[in-house]
Amino acid sequence: MFFTKGDILCVHIYIGCCILGVNKINRRKQRSENADKEKNYSWVGFPEIGISFEVRVSDKEEVYHSLIPEEIVKELALSKAENVADDLREKQEQVKQISFDKKNNVLLDTIVIGADTIVVSDGSILGKPKDEADAVRMIRSLQGRSHKVYTGVAILDYDDEGKRKSVVHAVETEVFVNPMSDEEIREYAATGEPLDKAGAYGIQGQFAAYIERIDGDYYNVVGLPVSYVYRQLKEIAEKD
Repeated sequence: MFFTKGDILCVHIYIGCCILGVNKINRRKQRSENADKEKNYSWVGFPEIGISFEVRVSDKEEVYHSLIPEEIVKELALSKAENVADDLREKQEQVKQISFDKKNNVLLDTIVIGADTIVVSDGSILGKPKDEADAVRMIRSLQGRSHKVYTGVAILDYDDEGKRKSVVHAVETEVFVNPMSDEEIREYAATGEPLDKAGAYGIQGQFAAYIERIDGDYYNVVGLPVSYVYRQLKEIAEKD
């Protein structure tokens, strides 16, 4: 995630983890620079709050030790963030947008963010389905009731001397799913949409038709609690 510390926030984010190059700029200048960047990068983001990002994957094996959902996602988010930070240090010659202290091999004026989301029902973690039949099983277990979604967010803030401050937090959202017929469950599973999603559904996709309501942050269910991240980045920006 690239992040600008100033009047407004601009973020360059990577899947699971984000790198942010940090500078103080004003709102007008930032908008101009963002327009220039969009010509050279594949940018996506949350225009509602002035955050844009580029995706980068953390390839570290996901290992956790806790049995508590909130702690699991915090462990995984921190692991992803640290993996991306390590990868940046190893490939610093290829990453032109980030500042490094090459002598001490540390990131400078950079924020790295990691995020991980899990779906929990009846105390069990629902990962990505193995196949369509597994997706049907998962969706059947979720329909007509509520379940919880947890996203862990780890924010690593490197200052201009390479010193790091860390904030790790978990956000919880309760999702209520309407009763679904067996035909609806199978039709949705057959779309292929559930196969790459934890819990076998995407709230922002066709499964939206079956969501009764949620209690908490919608974006947390999508995979990144935007409001929480924004508040944390704004707090960092205001301190600098």
